[in-house]
Amino acid sequence: MNIKSKCILCKGRDPQRYCGRMYCPIFAKAESMFRISKKITKKDFFGESPSPFVGRYGYPCVNVGILSPVDVDNDIGQDNIWKYDAPRYWASADYKIPQIIDFRSSLINSRFKAGVMETNKLVEISQEIGMASKPVEVEINLEQKPQFRINNESYLAPTGPNAKLMKAKITSNPRIDTRVDKIVSDTDFKSHDAMISLYRKGFDENFVSKILSVGNLGIKGRRKLVPTRWSITAADDTIGKDMIQKVRDYKHSNYLSFFGSFLGNYYIALCFPDCWSYELFETYMPNASWNQSEELQYTTDYEPYSGRKEYAYNCAGGYYAARLPVVEKLDSMKRQAAVLVIRVITGEYTAPLGVWVCREAARKAMESKPIEFASRELMIRYAKSLLKKKFGIDGDIFFKKSRIIENVTQQAKITQFLA
Repeated sequence: MNIKSKCILCKGRDPQRYCGRMYCPIFAKAESMFRISKKITKKDFFGESPSPFVGRYGYPCVNVGILSPVDVDNDIGQDNIWKYDAPRYWASADYKIPQIIDFRSSLINSRFKAGVMETNKLVEISQEIGMASKPVEVEINLEQKPQFRINNESYLAPTGPNAKLMKAKITSNPRIDTRVDKIVSDTDFKSHDAMISLYRKGFDENFVSKILSVGNLGIKGRRKLVPTRWSITAADDTIGKDMIQKVRDYKHSNYLSFFGSFLGNYYIALCFPDCWSYELFETYMPNASWNQSEELQYTTDYEPYSGRKEYAYNCAGGYYAARLPVVEKLDSMKRQAAVLVIRVITGEYTAPLGVWVCREAARKAMESKPIEFASRELMIRYAKSLLKKKFGIDGDIFFKKSRIIENVTQQAKITQFLA
């Protein structure tokens, strides 16, 4: 039934505050919170930590957390704790929003304060967890029993219970890849080059962002903790820019269109046979996340062949997260293109889970079989038809304002004069 959710904040008392969703994100977080809270019976525990977490509030004095599950789900098992922090796996296994919320909410954040340039025993433990290939066994002693705090900010991913960390001890030797150990030990290796080197050696962007976040990369004396939210975008941006350097030297692609989705985030990528450039339109359907109005809303950012000089403030981290799968695909095809990407966020995306969703949804789109067109006009007509039939969106709101469309249709090319 199409019944509007009664928000646990307004409790249905004010019909004007109904958000119109079939599934309430606040209620989903609260439901998971109550379920996990029953399992928290003590302030000291032993388990495996799949990842660290570095907050950004109070920078340069931040909260550093060691994340570990409250109680390992029987369906996962002790050998698969890595699944609690595995965005690529979640996408490949087609996990649904409630499953991911449960994963995120099940991780206790045992946190402590540290300056970003500070080094102490707890920071060193976080660094070892960050560079390990498998979850690390740790013994945790907390000041008090972990507690939940419901966060209703729409751009934040769900979080688990947290408590102040008193003591922590690694109880087994962390499994660290020799290639990682070599890069971390090289104190003359710039963090930018280290991230690229790790990615080229087969470590994914999630691992790269973790190892950057805990201050394991960079020149000696300049290494520092990087808030996790910043390190994720730094990894996406740095790895993407490195690939763009190669993509710029490839031949132009044909007219290609890609389409795919994940968790209510749909991506249409249109590749025009032209020099590299990239443009993203992020479209929020009525009553989708971040848009509680009845009107369609969108933001956009663009970069020319030479790249951006400023941060993509409109689309923020989603801009760089979606760009990475695009350049990965172009690199695998050995082609360059002017790529127009349209993201459509529907009401299916009921609870914000983090910027990784943008990356994995775009990756699913770029991994789909592309449709090839004989002309620019045919491809644009197809894109307009797809937007209209699937989402009821008039594509002209994008194409009339798109800088890439303007460039490929109006910008004169030097090749026109060579004949």
